[in-house]
Amino acid sequence: MQPKETVTVHFGEEEGDFFLQQVNRTSPFEAYNHYHSTYEVYYLLSGRRQYFIKDSMYSVAAGDLIFINKHDVHKTSVLGSPQHERIVINFSDAFLGDGHPMFRPELLRLFERDRHQYRLKPQEQWHAEELFRKMTDEIKQQEDGFELSLRLLLSQLLLFASRLKDAEVPATDDPLSPSHRLMAEVVKFMNAHYREKLSLPSLADRFGMSPSYFSRMFRSVTGFTVIGYLNLARIREAQALLAKSSLKVADISEKVGFEQFAHFNRTFKRMIGTNPTRYRKWNS
Repeated sequence: MQPKETVTVHFGEEEGDFFLQQVNRTSPFEAYNHYHSTYEVYYLLSGRRQYFIKDSMYSVAAGDLIFINKHDVHKTSVLGSPQHERIVINFSDAFLGDGHPMFRPELLRLFERDRHQYRLKPQEQWHAEELFRKMTDEIKQQEDGFELSLRLLLSQLLLFASRLKDAEVPATDDPLSPSHRLMAEVVKFMNAHYREKLSLPSLADRFGMSPSYFSRMFRSVTGFTVIGYLNLARIREAQALLAKSSLKVADISEKVGFEQFAHFNRTFKRMIGTNPTRYRKWNS
């Protein structure tokens, strides 16, 4: 019997300075919805996947290269057959970002583009896969200077991707259902209006559905409850304001859409692991 999951390479931690994992799966797998403080590069070697990133849904095919910025919410799930093989790289600013001697701002602008997905042509696939192969070889052998080699290879990958033409993936090759497209529109609306008094009934009514059906569809597509995603959007904005502004914590709570300060405090601590005041002290 064929194994359900074969991990070819696993190096580092997702929230560490550098993480690379190559895995082949033959049974259904759904990544939990999450975000992290590292940049992510996702490459699908075989199969098909569905990807929810920030406020958009993508149909991902073999040879597609995906770039996810720090703190962007994302989730991958089954699309058709569960069999797929993929490579994921996560890296921090300390590894290649601002402040590092090899830092080049133009390489990281790739993660700030509105588009996350690039469908590579055969020659481009070969080039990208050769860079990934060299990285995995460096990790397996771990000879002197292998971390420097990883930085150089990652820089080459980002430079290659930054030169890709910004052409859209053909719509004819997009099998996403109407419900997935609709939920993407819902997420975009929530991202734009989370500061307002939104509720499950009001959102369901706006998009012409019963609250129970709307709730089930939203969770099925995004992996979040409606309120869970709303709170996530608000807390992420609160994190930015705590780190970059001098607003009082109570004013931030109100600004991001919480009606009760105590609710904001509880939600922030549950999601971030510390209270807003301590978070500001550590990050400002």
